[in-house]
Amino acid sequence: MVKLNSPGVYVIEKDVSDYAVALDSSIVGIVGFASKGPVNKATLITSTENLVTTFGKPADSIPGQGLEGAVEILEATNAIYFVRGSTGTATEASATIAVGACPAVAVSSNGFGVTQNLYLDVQVTDNTGTSKFISTKQYNIPSGTLTTGTQAQAITKIIGTGLDDSKVGATYDSGTTTSGYIFGSYAGSAATITVTAYSNSSRTTPVSALFAIDGNGSPTGAVASSVTASGVTIATSSFAYLARSLYEGEGYNGGTTTDGSVSGNSVEIINLGGANFSLVVNEEGAAIEQYKPNFLASGNFIESLITAGVDNATSRVIKGYLVSGSQDFTPTKLTSFIGKLSDLGVAAANGKHGSTAFGSVSPRFLKLIEGTYSFAGGTNGTTTNNDTNALALIGDPTASPKEGIYALDNDTLNISIALVPGFSNQSLQNALITLAETSQNFLAVVSPPYGSIDTVQEAIEWHNGQAETRTAAINSSYAAIYFPWVRVFSVFDGVDKWLDPAIYAARQMCYTDSVAEPWFAPAGFIRGRLTKPTDVEIVLNQGDRDSLYSGGNAINPIVEFPQQGITIFGQRTAQRAPTALDRVNVRRMLILLRKLLLASAQRFTFEPNDPITWESIKTVTESILEDIKSRRGITDYRVVCDSTTNTPARIDRSEVWCKIILIPTKAAEAIVFEINVTSNSAKLGS
Repeated sequence: MVKLNSPGVYVIEKDVSDYAVALDSSIVGIVGFASKGPVNKATLITSTENLVTTFGKPADSIPGQGLEGAVEILEATNAIYFVRGSTGTATEASATIAVGACPAVAVSSNGFGVTQNLYLDVQVTDNTGTSKFISTKQYNIPSGTLTTGTQAQAITKIIGTGLDDSKVGATYDSGTTTSGYIFGSYAGSAATITVTAYSNSSRTTPVSALFAIDGNGSPTGAVASSVTASGVTIATSSFAYLARSLYEGEGYNGGTTTDGSVSGNSVEIINLGGANFSLVVNEEGAAIEQYKPNFLASGNFIESLITAGVDNATSRVIKGYLVSGSQDFTPTKLTSFIGKLSDLGVAAANGKHGSTAFGSVSPRFLKLIEGTYSFAGGTNGTTTNNDTNALALIGDPTASPKEGIYALDNDTLNISIALVPGFSNQSLQNALITLAETSQNFLAVVSPPYGSIDTVQEAIEWHNGQAETRTAAINSSYAAIYFPWVRVFSVFDGVDKWLDPAIYAARQMCYTDSVAEPWFAPAGFIRGRLTKPTDVEIVLNQGDRDSLYSGGNAINPIVEFPQQGITIFGQRTAQRAPTALDRVNVRRMLILLRKLLLASAQRFTFEPNDPITWESIKTVTESILEDIKSRRGITDYRVVCDSTTNTPARIDRSEVWCKIILIPTKAAEAIVFEINVTSNSAKLGS
């Protein structure tokens, strides 16, 4: 409290503008397999494009229908969390990129100092043997280019004054200053540079001032006036750059599909001037990322620019490693482009210099060799055993971070609906329903298996635990069962597929939220009509629907009506007891109400436990309930938060109790018209 010790005018600000928070009731949690993307992490997906970019396209080779379900549900909501499962056998895709050295010619300064003229003709080829200059390029270093130093330093003066650095460059050894170098900017054993030296501008007097650089980065042979030097390709078994996919999965594997389109990922190396090269990450044949690394400590060192792990990843697709032999290793950064392979920490490597193979090389002018390298070797971490796959999707509840369905057990995600589409494994469904009950955060949506249920009676037996694939009945207000499966055209495959009805149940719940409220029934011709499916697995008549939906049974039928089309025609939870919680709209309303109460009352924690705080809690609670009532979720309510609920014993335990009594709005599921037929003499009145 402010102390008012002297006369004056004071302003005291108090915030008493408490109001209920707003929460999205349409966030869906989906657990399934995918061909790429993070594993065992609830990843926010906000569009189909975002889904395919992160986790890949749906495919028949991927067990279950997690991706198919995500695609369909994203048409009705703009936020889902997808958890990718794995059996632990998944492998990363990778591309081994060859390291090479640029061809180089040493220009000796012995006897040819700054007082001598030097005129050079240069031609360069890339690693395919293609000449990079239409005609030989000519460079002039006349006497007086430098007033002090050596001609080795003088040749660097032509950089920026006519030298095409993207094809040919020049440098000198700052340690000895005895040699300058002309080098081709393309690396690899087939890359060449041809240099001819003259002492006069008319180029009629050759001068012996040149040495070719051998595979060990040193001048070789006698000094000559004209030299052709080849680059070096280092055997990938000795030394290479290994680009691995950031996560495991066959979706990263590059290649060409049967229709001629490019799939997966590749890495493209594009030559740049000097020590630089461009590393482009391609996806589906299009560039999505580009980096400009080199091997220099003073530049963008390759493993500094492209991180070697998931944490703080630079790329969403790749991580990179320099590899010596078969081992990843941490190299020493080169201090200059003249630095040798041995300066990186690689003692020796097999290589090819021109057409000559060397047992051991340590060349200078190191770069990645230009070309496109497709990813290969990635696997999804799934099996043909559905029980094994289901166990992977369940995950370990004690793992840190949480795995499988338990990754959804996070209050901050605000998931209200959850499903594992395409899987009817009893253990998996039971684990999801149990998690829904214990967390009280979401409704679990499940369905019987496809293909093994031929009659309505078999579906009833299945949900009552009397089938080969299910031995325990489902009985929970936090679960809802839908039947039968529906046929939908897949835009990714161009064929019709049978999809899990749980997908469309969740989809219509999201649709209901968008056109009405969570406590409106996601069923019937207004909010339950399915526009995409073209067929149902089993055609249900009135008797079938009665059997599925009554007599203690709790299966929501999906019905193909002759004129109205395919429609969800039920909204029961799997609770068998006849209470208000045996309806989906009531359970969804209570899930949302619980979250609203928790979020709105959290700020009263540690406030004085007295009538003022009780009244504040009551006020906020009543505002939430009044809003729901005005939007037809409840018909009446009462909130009690006073001395009758907060007894001395509860106050001594530092507890505040608030009692809510409410009457939920029930859906009109049976509309009855009573027709009374009477005689002609009857008087009907008004």
